[in-house]
Amino acid sequence: MRVCVYAASSDHANPEYTAQAYRLGMLLAHAGCELVYGGGSRGSMGAVANGALAAGGQVIGILPRFMADLEWGHPGLTRLELVEDMRERKHRLLTGSDAVVALPGGCGTLEELFEAITLKRLGLYLNPIILMNTRDYWPPLLRFMQEQVIDEHFMNPEHRDIWSLAQTPEDVLPTIAAVPRWSENARDFAAVRGN
Repeated sequence: MRVCVYAASSDHANPEYTAQAYRLGMLLAHAGCELVYGGGSRGSMGAVANGALAAGGQVIGILPRFMADLEWGHPGLTRLELVEDMRERKHRLLTGSDAVVALPGGCGTLEELFEAITLKRLGLYLNPIILMNTRDYWPPLLRFMQEQVIDEHFMNPEHRDIWSLAQTPEDVLPTIAAVPRWSENARDFAAVRGN
């Protein structure tokens, strides 16, 4: 199984974020999963890669060339693939992945997550999208998605099932296994319905 992990590069966040990212990387490797991620060496991004590598896992990084020029790439990966820009990076991260796991992060992580959510809503990505809830990070966003986006009829109630929450790294793989495959007919209810 190939798992795409979206993660932050900040070294200044609470250390629990990097500790839990490292633990997730180890668990993915122990389960025989290939990790594909953004290719960086710092923050939760570097930690998830380091955890997987320490456990003997296969780690593929997808890094834009300008970030490689700034020496932001992780030097010890199984494979580091350089791409032209951020758009290509997002496409390559998602293509071929069997699941997405979003760790807490900033605008880059959120952009990647929302692109995956949008593609799943449109039936273009059918696999699980898991939010790992370190330090109770995701509930404010999930309340916004429910109370503003869904309740205000910008998305349908069925779209709540696009994502799933995992409280700990140990919960991630069981949550992936428990999520049913998204309907290939998702486009039939992608458009917002009236009351």
